[in-house]
Amino acid sequence: MSRRPTIRDVAEAAGVSVASASKAINGRYGVAADTAQRVLQAVDELGYNSSLVASSLRTQRTGVIGVLISDFEPFSAEVLKGIGAALRDSDYDVLAYSGARSADMGWERRSLSRLSGTLIDGAIIVTPNAEGISASVPIVAVDPHRGPGDLPTVESDSFDGARQATAHLIELGHTRIGLVAGRPDLRSATAREAGYRKALQDAGLTPDPSLTVVGSFDPVVVRGVAAPLLSRPDRPTAVFAANDSSALAVIEVAREFGLAVPDDLSVVGFDDIPEAARAVPALTTIRQPMKSLGGLAAELLTALLRGERPRQTHLVLPTRLIRRATSGGPGG
Repeated sequence: MSRRPTIRDVAEAAGVSVASASKAINGRYGVAADTAQRVLQAVDELGYNSSLVASSLRTQRTGVIGVLISDFEPFSAEVLKGIGAALRDSDYDVLAYSGARSADMGWERRSLSRLSGTLIDGAIIVTPNAEGISASVPIVAVDPHRGPGDLPTVESDSFDGARQATAHLIELGHTRIGLVAGRPDLRSATAREAGYRKALQDAGLTPDPSLTVVGSFDPVVVRGVAAPLLSRPDRPTAVFAANDSSALAVIEVAREFGLAVPDDLSVVGFDDIPEAARAVPALTTIRQPMKSLGGLAAELLTALLRGERPRQTHLVLPTRLIRRATSGGPGG
């Protein structure tokens, strides 16, 4: 059958009325066991799937959890893997959704208005930047840009992770440590800058504002700001980048300037995306448990869907240093 099978096709194949086929598919009373078996066999043979919209109108449930992301970048991809793993044995399917112009302010509200009520039973929003988000379905936020608000949230300890990264470079003997910061409007980025400064201050080092550049978590932007930072005569001997994609872009620029990593420049990232371990040299970084963020968000949301009131609605997961090959002492 080239076209999509309908419930009429199922009824015809099973030799029953459309009403009986509908009752059997939806598990309602009034259908004999052998009739229901024939209908379900026809469903399998034809590959019939009922419409999510029709199902939601009938039962007020779709069995689908929506994951709303602004972009399919490495962090969101790892969080999505964690959500999928957590829901693998559940009754829920996962719908990953990235709407048009999703980088704009208010993308979360637009996406929720399109999906909630008819396509999804609940939503997990990854790195939302809007405040006061509401919908007709339960919502959980992962790494909200402006910090925990009125939504249940799951995030990593960005401040302590950045402190660990910078302290590691100080312990190796570096005193001129550059920072490639993230987006100034994101809470996680400002927390990482604060952690960087705290480690310097704890070591008795005065932060040098000229060694901080804003990369906005964008490798293209990072390349533009890293070039003047690494070409100056008093360049830093080490750089902490606010995420791994930025750190890898810094290493590319260093190579173009003839700087060896880590002999001439040490680099530490943040996230521990899969590319960090595969890079040559492998990237020293701060591991935040991205899959665990997704898994805990899924557990929190399913609890809300069951009508439960979680004891904690703001979860902060620890981060830790993963030392690899891009960090060493000054001058190798």
